[in-house]
Amino acid sequence: MRSILSSQVRNCMRGAARGRYKTSCSAVRWSSSEARQWSTPLAKQLSEAITATGPIPLAAFMRMCLTSDLGGYYMSKQEGRDQFGQKGDFITSPEISQIFGELIGIWFVAEWMTQGRKSKGVELVEIGPGRGTLMDDMLRTIRNFKPMASSIEAVYMVEASPALREAQKQLLCGDSPMTETSIGHQSISKYANLPIIWTESIRFVPSDQDKTPFIVAHEFFDALPIHAFQSISPSDSAQETIQTPTGEHKLSPEAAAKRKGPQWREMVVSPTPPGATHTDLHTPKSQQSSNPPPEFQLTLSKAATPHSLYLPEISPRYRALKSLPDSLIEISPESHAYAQEFAKRIGGSKDAPKKQASGAAIILDYGPSDTIPTNSLRGIREHKRVSPLSSPGLVDLSADVDFTALAEAALGASPGVEVHGPVEQGQFLLGMGIRERAEILMKGLEGEKKKGVEGAWRRLVDRGGSGMGKVYKAMAIVPESGGRRRPVGFGGDVDA
Repeated sequence: MRSILSSQVRNCMRGAARGRYKTSCSAVRWSSSEARQWSTPLAKQLSEAITATGPIPLAAFMRMCLTSDLGGYYMSKQEGRDQFGQKGDFITSPEISQIFGELIGIWFVAEWMTQGRKSKGVELVEIGPGRGTLMDDMLRTIRNFKPMASSIEAVYMVEASPALREAQKQLLCGDSPMTETSIGHQSISKYANLPIIWTESIRFVPSDQDKTPFIVAHEFFDALPIHAFQSISPSDSAQETIQTPTGEHKLSPEAAAKRKGPQWREMVVSPTPPGATHTDLHTPKSQQSSNPPPEFQLTLSKAATPHSLYLPEISPRYRALKSLPDSLIEISPESHAYAQEFAKRIGGSKDAPKKQASGAAIILDYGPSDTIPTNSLRGIREHKRVSPLSSPGLVDLSADVDFTALAEAALGASPGVEVHGPVEQGQFLLGMGIRERAEILMKGLEGEKKKGVEGAWRRLVDRGGSGMGKVYKAMAIVPESGGRRRPVGFGGDVDA
């Protein structure tokens, strides 16, 4: 997915700071019995939930839109609908060129070689595998390195969507039957008869001392829910209430006294007023012509929430902005948790040290290299920018990845790992040999086929226009080496 900023979200968040949208962006409540026509069943369910509890965090809205059993974007299978590829809502790097997946496979082979060529206990783990294209290209490549291929005990696909799990099974396993297991489902790969095991959470993937996990997360973190916060100026009087799902509650005098001064407020989601127009909601003109007004809106919580009291205090990067009025930050606790899990599996933790750190994780996604994401929530449908607050379940929602936060989380979780990057995707792929691989594939090709291969690999590395080389980044988590080596693609070479 291209990184496309949602102007509507940006305008609404800025307007909240200035009080510009007191009418159109105010929280509105009405009886669930009122006859309002919603775009999807999920939209109706969300409105009813908000009617009962009040405005909800942006993270809760994103989670429902993407993974709800009632028509969540990734959870449902509809005839003629495909989220991925040219005919879907967006296209990812593995769908653009097979070389992308081949080079990720080579990267893991290089790490396997550098770490001593283990003969057993290797696990391949993909988080959020999409249609399975990336893993298919990886396995096809790794089978050419027979010693490593024979060391792989299993391939784990962490996937919550039954529809996507079925698509992955068809691609990776063909006609092999799928059976239920204690942790999910299992089938046999068409490559080397490897077991392919599906589970809904990485927690179910074995994490023994003698395991060597090679983990890939491609365009996964951008789909994890975010909380958005805005700093407000100090108040002459102490804050006396806190907003929770059960309503607004008074703080104790002691707690209220501590809340005097600059504060964080959470951006929350509520339905738009019935009959609201694009003009009322300040919808960008580019989204008005063929789209009805969004059914939901972002508003600034009028009181602190549990999240606003805690999340912006977990890092000095956030705390430094608290005293600057109208500062905006986005935080994804689930992203932090995944980065911590990757690190612990590779390097152990203080409470459960690993005798010898082994394995590696590579994260490929889009976002700033070293700044905190702001105003990055976006909606994509049929390769076009749409409001992320419209048609819940039919629009892909994503946000920029905070790579620095991922690095902080990984390093804080395990003393046995180090983090490299992020580096631009173009730099990473060129370092991995994408140009040379493309030249091999183009030998003997002519006309449109040759032009297709050429255009595809260049799109992955180009830094401007429609290229993905600059916006997308790569980050690696590997065993701690005391600065003695850098992974291939991050400035290092293969230590055979």
